[in-house]
Amino acid sequence: MKAHNGGQPGAFFGAVTVGERGQVVIPAEARKRQHIEHGDKLLVFGHPHGLGLFVLKASDMETMVSTLQEMLRADSVPAEAE
Repeated sequence: MKAHNGGQPGAFFGAVTVGERGQVVIPAEARKRQHIEHGDKLLVFGHPHGLGLFVLKASDMETMVSTLQEMLRADSVPAEAE
């Protein structure tokens, strides 16, 4: 199955089949566009109502958390200190 939406946010990269040992192969185009390489650690989150899974590179999560921490620190600086 060919990818649709050109890799833009919400892109559909294809269908995968769960193997006997619970493994799936991430489509090559998805790996390429999301910069997923051999050995990368991925985090797998479940939808709160059981409607699916969300996969994120661990390194991207670290970046996101750092950015959020910086934003929170900036918001907590008293106005007269700015």
